[in-house]
Amino acid sequence: MFTAAITGSGVFTPELSISNAELVEAFNAYADAWNAEHADAIAAGEVTAKDPSSEDFIFKASGIEQRFVLNKSGILDPTTMHPTLPQRSDDEPGVMAEMGVDACNKALAQAGKTAADVDAVICAASNHERAYPAIAIEIQQLMGVKGFAFDMNVACSSATFGLQTATDMIRSGSIRSALVVNPEICSAHLEWRDRDCHFIFGDVATATLVERIDDATAPHFEIKSTRCATEFSNNIRNNNGFLRRTRPDGLNDRRDMQFMQEGRKVFKEVLPLVSKHIADHMADEDITADHLKRLWLHQANKSMNDFIGKKVLGRVPNDGEQPNILQDYANTSSAGSIIAFSQYSEDLQDGDYGLICSFGAGYSVGSVLVQRRA
Repeated sequence: MFTAAITGSGVFTPELSISNAELVEAFNAYADAWNAEHADAIAAGEVTAKDPSSEDFIFKASGIEQRFVLNKSGILDPTTMHPTLPQRSDDEPGVMAEMGVDACNKALAQAGKTAADVDAVICAASNHERAYPAIAIEIQQLMGVKGFAFDMNVACSSATFGLQTATDMIRSGSIRSALVVNPEICSAHLEWRDRDCHFIFGDVATATLVERIDDATAPHFEIKSTRCATEFSNNIRNNNGFLRRTRPDGLNDRRDMQFMQEGRKVFKEVLPLVSKHIADHMADEDITADHLKRLWLHQANKSMNDFIGKKVLGRVPNDGEQPNILQDYANTSSAGSIIAFSQYSEDLQDGDYGLICSFGAGYSVGSVLVQRRA
């Protein structure tokens, strides 16, 4: 048996961002136009008028202040309300592959390694640009990685499940290293015309390099233990996949084909599931709250993270113990916990413990217990 370690991480951040103020202005213009168009039906009680959104509503509901996106103009156009990403030809790199390569190169640079040091690529994300060929294989080809590659999807837990998969292969000796990459174009499967969720998601890509600990050449995080769990639920669902495509006549413009969530049910059911998962994982490894220096949680909702942090630590987390990046990136699905890890891990000292945890549709929960090695 070999020991695995995270030796590098990287984040690709789009150049464009949308503030809550910009988002509210676009949504309210859309809602006003829709209400005017359906004024007679609203007056007759046949349909319900669309309520306006507000910056205060968004921040209180989520803790989000802005989000990065690949396309801004389409989302903020009240007559479009979705990203407009040009269809690329089969001879061009895919959008997700391009994002993923950027994040992978940053992870390799941090680890002091090159593509020649990588044996496998795992593309673990919520929504894939296509069914096949695998995006991971395209990333492999673009980077010049030998070995093999494959895609996997466990929604918001894809990154932690990917880390467990890479760790298990390294432990068994079948590979020496793997890049786990999480490109997320969340803006492409969000219903921007739905007040209850139009603010939730942003776009990003993250990557982690997992290697045999003996191959690490710089400070790294030894992977002490991993744990995954799933439990079926329809309360978070996406029936359509990647990009929304609406015919000019409006046909096929079905609300149930985009991201949907029963928010209150998710909050009530997921929180105890995640809290218990982390507590059991820590207990099995003889790790107490006093040992844990950092919690890198899935960035779904600030209230959820605050609840989990308090439950796991038995108190309100101190500044820095449970970093949030929601305010800047919004929910980025599988990439969220890795953004937090990448941006808030270098200050840990040799021997310090931390835990990466993601949770979401499935339901799914994944946790990775790590220890800093200088």
